[in-house]
Amino acid sequence: MTAFLTRISIVLTLFMAALSGTAHAQDQVWVQIEALPTMAEAQDRASAYAAVFPETVGYRLPSGWYALALGPYSVAEGAAQLNALRRENLIPGDSFIAYGNDFREQFWPVGGQLAPIEPSATPVAPSETITETPIDPVQPDATAAAPVPPPLIEESPAEARRAEASLTREDRQLLQTALQWFGHYSSTIDGDFGPGTRGSMAAWQTAMGLEETGILTTSQRATLLNTYQSELAEYGFATVSEVESGIDITLPTALVEFDHYEPPFVHFRAKNGSDVSVILISEPGDQATLYGLYDILQTLEIMPLTGERSRNERSFTLRGTSDTVDSTAYAELRGGLVKGWILVSKPGNAARDARIVASMQSSFAPTGERALDPGMVPMDASAKRGLLSGLEVRRPRLSRSGFYIDATGSVLTTTDAVQTCGRVTIDRAYDADVTLTDAALGIAVLTPRTPLSPPSVAAFQTGADRIGGDIAASGYSYEDKLPSPVLSFGTLEDVSGLNGEAGVKRLTLTALPGDAGGPVVDGSGAVIGMLLPVPTAGKQLPADVAFATAATALTARLASAGIATTPSPPSGAMAPEELSRVANGMTVLVSCWE
Repeated sequence: MTAFLTRISIVLTLFMAALSGTAHAQDQVWVQIEALPTMAEAQDRASAYAAVFPETVGYRLPSGWYALALGPYSVAEGAAQLNALRRENLIPGDSFIAYGNDFREQFWPVGGQLAPIEPSATPVAPSETITETPIDPVQPDATAAAPVPPPLIEESPAEARRAEASLTREDRQLLQTALQWFGHYSSTIDGDFGPGTRGSMAAWQTAMGLEETGILTTSQRATLLNTYQSELAEYGFATVSEVESGIDITLPTALVEFDHYEPPFVHFRAKNGSDVSVILISEPGDQATLYGLYDILQTLEIMPLTGERSRNERSFTLRGTSDTVDSTAYAELRGGLVKGWILVSKPGNAARDARIVASMQSSFAPTGERALDPGMVPMDASAKRGLLSGLEVRRPRLSRSGFYIDATGSVLTTTDAVQTCGRVTIDRAYDADVTLTDAALGIAVLTPRTPLSPPSVAAFQTGADRIGGDIAASGYSYEDKLPSPVLSFGTLEDVSGLNGEAGVKRLTLTALPGDAGGPVVDGSGAVIGMLLPVPTAGKQLPADVAFATAATALTARLASAGIATTPSPPSGAMAPEELSRVANGMTVLVSCWE
């Protein structure tokens, strides 16, 4: 009987010791202070920390990065140490409590433990020697399962809320930032755990397959922050102060690196085989510069045609997606300077790119009163044109002119401009649909997919024609080579064609192919017709002979299609500068793309 009791005593002693060791391991925590991408960097930083903190340790993470930590401590000691060291700025402000779940092989101290941290499965021998009557050793049952360590008991919602009370405001803000990073929180980072924060915590718990309580337990907070820190380290987010361009911005420095200046751009190329590049924008200018940049960027191959576009008086945002490119651009006008950024990536990285864009957008800060010096890099004339040196420009198949005929931005143009086009745009930026064509009159109507606010709308002639009177044609004579239309002057020669055709007016006017589709106005600014393309077949006419579809024919055809037009009021001749403002204000560039 005594021998049997002795055996039971030994087994219980060993089992309790094993449980004690396991519980002790579960009570251990570390203060994780950094994560580095390479062993060499991690060992260098570990050496520096160890000079101050002898308890510095280093472990490889599942992501392949290397974590530096202090410890181990008990849970209470770890929390106290974290708060004390952060208050004294002895460790980074984003340091956090780690439970060692993600720690793998130890690399610091050098020559230290090389195996992953795991709870010991081997019972610890008792410290005291038991002196009893000799007995036969207990032989383990080969078929019996080894004792299973008890699971870590998770906090109840009430206990988790009490644990939250010890968090500093910085701790709470860091949690909100991590929740925002994973797309669950979209409000202010203020450290207040209101309904919005609670809802985002519940959303994170649901995404992780956990019970949805809206209150994170201590271990859940550690998991959230550990994952967040690992991703931050993977991207290498850091504030870049670009002095030459006067821009501060947070960039993923593990994915991009500085390449070269090409005013008004600062190029950051892909790094370590990533598929990401960044371009900063910095140039002096006004609203016209901002709008011109908006137009120009949409002609680049790095900005696909499909995607959202928005522009106001002070800023714009562009999104472009295709099978090969996914880009986002932002620019703003402030204090006579235009500054912004472009992220260029590959499709299939939506979650990653959304986080990069959010980080760039929230951190973007124009600094000082300077922009990138256009003369800092020598450029020839071709490089200066369009500010697009080194960037592949997308060009339309052809461009013609058109003009606004209503307040929502509908455009009248020539059928020449819209034949066999894969896509039609107004002023380079706005996609439009062809909603009416009339081959006999040679006209087409474009409806913008997003309503526009024209600076000027055509007022069609209602009075009698004055043969020999002065007229002007507004158009993009040189297609898309110039940013604004050109006004060409001439005279009205006849109100019919050379063979007496009705609905056509003959002009003495030197016109180029790009002018076709533009408005022809008299001295009062009234539209007397739409300029037709220069004839290319049949007899060779003098260079200054041009034709226009008459206003009466235009308004009658538009009315039959249910399109109301504006008649011109009786008025006298305008001053040349006013005539130019009205005519050019209604004129648009119509581009035909493959």
